[in-house]
Amino acid sequence: MGFDDTVVNLSRLQFAITALYHFLFVPLTLGLSFIMAIMESVYVMTGREIYREMTRFWGKLFGINYALGVTTGLPLEFQFGTNWAYYSHYVGDVFGPILAAEGLIAFFLESTFVGLFFLGWNRLSQLQHLIVTWLLAVGGSLSALWILIANAWMQYPVGAEFNFDTLRMELASFPEVFFNPVAQVKFVHTVAAGYTTGAMFVLGVSAWYLLKGRHLAMARRSFAIAASFGLASALSVIVLGDESGYSAGETQKVKLAAIEAAWETEEPPAGFALFGFPDQAARTTHYEIKIPYVLGLIATRSVDEEVLGIEDLEKHARERIHSGLIAYRALEDLRRDRDDAGARATLAAHQADLGYALLLKRYREDVLNASEAEIERAVRASIPHVAPLFWTFRGMVAAGFLMLFIFAAAFYYCARRVADRKRWLLKLAFYGMPLPWLASELGWFVAEYGRQPWTISGVLPTFLSASNVKSGDVWLSLSAFIGFYSVLLVVEMFLMVKLIRQGPAEGQPVQA
Repeated sequence: MGFDDTVVNLSRLQFAITALYHFLFVPLTLGLSFIMAIMESVYVMTGREIYREMTRFWGKLFGINYALGVTTGLPLEFQFGTNWAYYSHYVGDVFGPILAAEGLIAFFLESTFVGLFFLGWNRLSQLQHLIVTWLLAVGGSLSALWILIANAWMQYPVGAEFNFDTLRMELASFPEVFFNPVAQVKFVHTVAAGYTTGAMFVLGVSAWYLLKGRHLAMARRSFAIAASFGLASALSVIVLGDESGYSAGETQKVKLAAIEAAWETEEPPAGFALFGFPDQAARTTHYEIKIPYVLGLIATRSVDEEVLGIEDLEKHARERIHSGLIAYRALEDLRRDRDDAGARATLAAHQADLGYALLLKRYREDVLNASEAEIERAVRASIPHVAPLFWTFRGMVAAGFLMLFIFAAAFYYCARRVADRKRWLLKLAFYGMPLPWLASELGWFVAEYGRQPWTISGVLPTFLSASNVKSGDVWLSLSAFIGFYSVLLVVEMFLMVKLIRQGPAEGQPVQA
């Protein structure tokens, strides 16, 4: 049978757009909160009023961004019920508690301390307010932790089991879900990227003040703090990004092979494709340039292990589809006779591959009668499109190394106390401000597009996850989201630019 992809594709597009909009605000919130905590710590330790005013100024920009981040984040969770009803039914027992923990623990904690930060300047002691600011920063990262645990479970589902009585995935081990190795890697990599975003924002705005000769005392100090914090953050992002590559080599081999356009298994020592033009139809990469040993070191931490390519991964998918069909047949037998011990044993032996049998539902409802041609179509569909992953990954890496250069140069010249005289550096810092957002959005695309065709890797195909709604309804909500979020983005940009042009203390230079 054919499968109508319209609703699925529109739902995917809607979730992608709302998530990407939301992720314009999240990284800056994470990074600015820590920079504010650092500035306020210097104020409490030295008693110098300028650091208090710096904290309050950057705090106003943080507040605008935080409000927009919350506003754009709430619709994401509602979409699980409106656009992804079968997904919510199938894995809600696992996914729901994680999102509930994020809402009850992290979101309320963070929101409470946001209020205390803005209202507590004249009501709390210096030390009490400093503690509030640090808890605000930690609360933001905790909020990110729960979201990334949920996302990591979609990438690498552990700690859950299929229940044939309810036909759903159910939570088996919360600690296993919490300590999912993919979640831990994603968490540290993502929050470090957020810290880099905050540092780049402060560095760029401070550079603009220095170029204009305005608010020099605040700008010099903010530039120096952003350079130091940004350099540490950028180095962390690169090191932890390498750890993400190793994690993908262990748990998401298909995604890694697609990112690398590795059509055939890479014999050791596996090289990293620096450049090329992937051609999925011809199964080759034109004009490919490779760096020897690097892919082996990233994916396996060795130079004597192979890295599986797409052709061998397709053979693996074909085996899992046949195994999944055995599980599917056992499940049908159990639905007719719940006491069939043989069917129970068969299902237990093959249920890990049940999701691969579900890939065939794109082509026919009675998957047990799928033809070999349909199985081959499912095998081919188990590999995501290579070219978009290949290029977005390299764009993300290039943006990351360019930011590292900017932070390193800024740190070097700050250490020599001549940064404000290096106009080329100030211009580079200012015009480089979009880089962290570019890298974050590209990184998010790599992570999410790279797990297709799955909503839950190996468990639930994306095309089965969507709600049974009309495409016209999704078009309507998609248009509404784009219009509403565009207005919010314009409002955010207007307020931020207005406040930056105004500067601290209503346009009056802060005195040291």
